[in-house]
Order: sequence, then structure tokens, then C-alpha cells
Amino acid sequence: MQVKLTFNQELNISLSIGDVIWYTPLIISGGHDISNKDSIVRLGEVESVDYKNKIVLVKKPHDPLSYTGLSLTQNDFVMFSKPNSLNTSSVKGYYAKVRLDNDSTEKIELFAVSSEISESSK
Repeated sequence: MQVKLTFNQELNISLSIGDVIWYTPLIISGGHDISNKDSIVRLGEVESVDYKNKIVLVKKPHDPLSYTGLSLTQNDFVMFSKPNSLNTSSVKGYYAKVRLDNDSTEKIELFAVSSEISESSK
């Protein structure tokens, strides 16, 4: 069984088949959208991604009890994670390029930027 998610915004280019989709309801508190960490729900594994039409098909787990009361709405926050088996080491290679953007109109302080890089070959 599948869940079809259609988005209004562009899909993250890193989203790919095999990733896990999660969602959580948002509430407004202090003028910000927030979520309770206990309300994060695992929706399922990505089966297909259509970047042009902004559609993601998600395969539900076989356990029907995990979907009792499924109520994904337009205002929920949807996110994804990569399988742990794919991300077992640090960045590999000889070069890395990082871009940090700040779209705040107020003063912001950056306290630290770190990295862990492994040479991929010699």
C-alpha cells in the first residue's frame, strides 16, 4: 500500500528512493511553528520521487496498526532521513566546498563550524 504526497514547494534534491519519510503536526507558540518530539511519526520508505510534479510515493510498513489514526494535513512538517547503512563514514575525497547562508535580518553569531574528512584514496 502507498501514500501519495503532493507538495507545493520544490522537493529537496537529496530525497531519493529508499529514504524514510517522517512527519509531525505543527502548533504555533510564541509566533513560531513548533513540534513536540514525541509527535514525530514514521510514514514509510520512499518508493518513487517525481521532482517535476512534486510528488513522492511512500510505501507503508506492513503493520496496519502503525497507521491507526493517520492524519497527515497540509500544515504538517514533512522530513526525510537517509538509511544509516549509507551514512557510515565522514566526507570522502580531497576537496570540500561549504556554503552557509543567513537570511535573518537581525545580528546572528556563528559559534563554530567543524568537519570530519577522510581521504578516499592515495
